Amino acid sequence: MNQFAKVLLVNVTLETLAPCKKLMRVEVETQKVDETFETITKDFQRQAALPGFRPGKAPKEMVVRKYGKDIEDEVKKKLISDSYRKAVEEQKLDVLGYPDIEEIQFNRGQPLQFAATIETAPEFELPEYKGIPVKREARTVTDEDVERALNALREPQVQFKTMDRPVQQGDIVVVNYTGTVEGKPITEIAPTAAGLTEKKNFWVDVGTNTFIPGFAEQLIGAKAGDKRIVNVDFPADFVTTQLGGKKGVYEVEVVEVKEKVLPAIDEAFAKTYGAESLEKLKEGVRRDLENELKHKQETSVRNQLIRSVLNRVTFDLPESSVQRETRNVVYDLVQENAKRGVSRQVIEQQKEQIYSAAAQSAKDRVKVAFLLQKIAEKEDIKVSQQEIAQRIVQLAGMYQIPPDKFAKDLQKRNGMIEIYDQLMNEKVIEVLKVNAKMEEAAPEPAAAGAEANPS
Repeated sequence: MNQFAKVLLVNVTLETLAPCKKLMRVEVETQKVDETFETITKDFQRQAALPGFRPGKAPKEMVVRKYGKDIEDEVKKKLISDSYRKAVEEQKLDVLGYPDIEEIQFNRGQPLQFAATIETAPEFELPEYKGIPVKREARTVTDEDVERALNALREPQVQFKTMDRPVQQGDIVVVNYTGTVEGKPITEIAPTAAGLTEKKNFWVDVGTNTFIPGFAEQLIGAKAGDKRIVNVDFPADFVTTQLGGKKGVYEVEVVEVKEKVLPAIDEAFAKTYGAESLEKLKEGVRRDLENELKHKQETSVRNQLIRSVLNRVTFDLPESSVQRETRNVVYDLVQENAKRGVSRQVIEQQKEQIYSAAAQSAKDRVKVAFLLQKIAEKEDIKVSQQEIAQRIVQLAGMYQIPPDKFAKDLQKRNGMIEIYDQLMNEKVIEVLKVNAKMEEAAPEPAAAGAEANPS
């Protein structure tokens, strides 16, 4: 047994600084300090190579004179490390992260005194987590669902035929436009919105609000060569925030009217998706829709279970855990906005809203993590090394990375803990689900734009 594990603690006192934060004062007796100095000095003496002496034969006084500072540092490190660990064990503290150590007194012939500011896991009583009422959508994939999905698969193969007729609902109109707000070019109000101020040969889909709400409908009945004034009301939550709630005026010239021509749903169409026949394509679409529905149902049940457990108990959360998770959520939100094409300027303008949303989401995530961990402890749920290895192989296959390389990358960024937590949480959710009071709920209306990816 390591002799440093037998550190004798004269006194340990705890002071609560804030919820989940404590100040632990530790004192190690003088005898143990002096014994540790002697032991570490002998270790240095055995390894020291000084001029005129064989390795390990140099006098103690000379070793101390040459390596005194190194010896002192090593003694301090050993004593603080071992006494801190033993104090945490004796006080039965569930410490999160690393302590903030402040040395108070350290010298040969004196007790060692130091203070450690630590953050601990929250203490709370588990709420009742068995018998949670849950609603599951009683729905199956219908022939109508498959038909809608097949129609959605036609869209990527759409062709556009130029027409010599007025614009109709569902057409594509090619236009030139210039826009103003309050009689000024839009860029004077929103400098980054050059695309909203003027465009040539811009395609507008009549029947959708993918551009500016209300813009496309005002072009119905126009022909190529016609000019129209289009008045719009920018929504209060418009992506270009400077324009939110304002009225815009557009001078529009119709360049071309194009009709969407969709392919027929036949054998040739099925082959474009790699299916042997139209029947096989329909089978693949139905299978994808069933998997999508199952995933949606499972996600809904999981969310209901978690929300119910969250609402059944209140406790203080560790500040550093919430701050760390808030940073993660902010990063995810910023990345998501960037992928949607939101400019840096707009993101900067919305940073307070983003941070506020992230902070609440982070609190829920941290609270859920502690709740699921405590349920796992009560239910004696374990995750085996084999299960971790299987998940690594599965994820490596998804990302098309060799499993060994994927595992090494995980270890470098301490990602094995994430894998462990994922598997543990899945098992806890399964316990909640098995013990839930499941009730069949009426199906929600099917989405008009339901899509599927054929296998």
